[in-house]
Amino acid sequence: MNNVYVIGMGVSASDLTEAHLAIIREADLLVGGRRHLDRFKDLPAEKRPIDGRVSETLACIRAAMVHRRVVVLASGDPLLHGIGSRIAEEIGRERVTVLPNVSSIAAAFARIGQSWAGARVVSLHGRDSRFELLAALKSWQPVAVLTDPQRTPGWLAAWLRETGVDHVDMAVFERLGDACEQVGWYPLDQAADRRFAEPNLVVLKPGPECRTIADPLVLGMSEQAYAHEQGLITKAEVRAVTLAKLALKPGMMLWDLGAGSGSVGIEASLLLGPGRIVAVEKDAGRVARIRANARRFGVYNHETIQAELPRGLADLPPPDRIFVGGGGRDLAVIVQAAVACLKPGGALVANVVLLDNLNCILAVLEAAGHEVEVVQLQVSRGTAMPWSMRLEAHNPVWIIRGMERKAG
Repeated sequence: MNNVYVIGMGVSASDLTEAHLAIIREADLLVGGRRHLDRFKDLPAEKRPIDGRVSETLACIRAAMVHRRVVVLASGDPLLHGIGSRIAEEIGRERVTVLPNVSSIAAAFARIGQSWAGARVVSLHGRDSRFELLAALKSWQPVAVLTDPQRTPGWLAAWLRETGVDHVDMAVFERLGDACEQVGWYPLDQAADRRFAEPNLVVLKPGPECRTIADPLVLGMSEQAYAHEQGLITKAEVRAVTLAKLALKPGMMLWDLGAGSGSVGIEASLLLGPGRIVAVEKDAGRVARIRANARRFGVYNHETIQAELPRGLADLPPPDRIFVGGGGRDLAVIVQAAVACLKPGGALVANVVLLDNLNCILAVLEAAGHEVEVVQLQVSRGTAMPWSMRLEAHNPVWIIRGMERKAG
């Protein structure tokens, strides 16, 4: 059985070395994109284009490599968001030889004369990685974005503006390596109205204003850090314990129901990475404050919806975790509807101060067959006196967590 060679084509024909060309000339079967195969029309090897049905292409490679020399032509560096990794996993790393080349990302940063040592790379090519992109922008480093015909630079610019991302400049690299290559910098509002030649990629570079518009966000921010209505905010100590009970992981979807000031959901962004937060609040003034708080801290994977719970929950993306911070007299109905929306293995955490609310949530969670945990948290804060300090007690809070019972 022969090894399969995966050769990176770089960004232009001049990037192929004599060693690359010698292997290509000896191939019995050449596999690759049509534009790559077109460069070798005169070679006698059989040509098989990769037309989107990658599983069929891999089956063909596996069958052919038994008696034939197979060479796969890939864009740029085959192991950087390319087909090289997939082939190595499917065929077996010991049977695949990858010859890397200049990636489009390396070429793009070279065009603008900037190091990409600290840059983040996000692929939107054939996948929806928008919230991974938002998490990458929080690094304040340049972010390279691989586009596709649906998620174009114009689409990306419009979506970023809609999401609330400002002060980011966009470099668009059109047809890198071709004679008609174009490179340009665009404000997001200009890029959103333009059409760009394909293939293309984008580099997003945070402007100097970015570091000044967003305050540093940490767990357990003081209540004074948020705009809120007459103390309608989860206290810092309670917030920290609540986030611990939610057991958040990167990539999860969190619902923040009865969000108040949005403080729990906003701080949850530190733990969710490329995950998402959907806050639901019925009061228009609070909705505006939540959005302002999220924007102040540069939390862009946070969406606020104005609605009177429990209406509309079934229309939201299914949650991995739910936090219930408010609900009033409808609390039992809200929790019952929310629990029904949880993904398998999900959890709901609620904070209450009234005994009746504690009892009603316990009843709903137990009726749903959840394992229930209750913690009472009593916080006292030091208050200065003329010659010493006293402790000022805050209302006790019950933190309730419900999770699906484990089988067995």
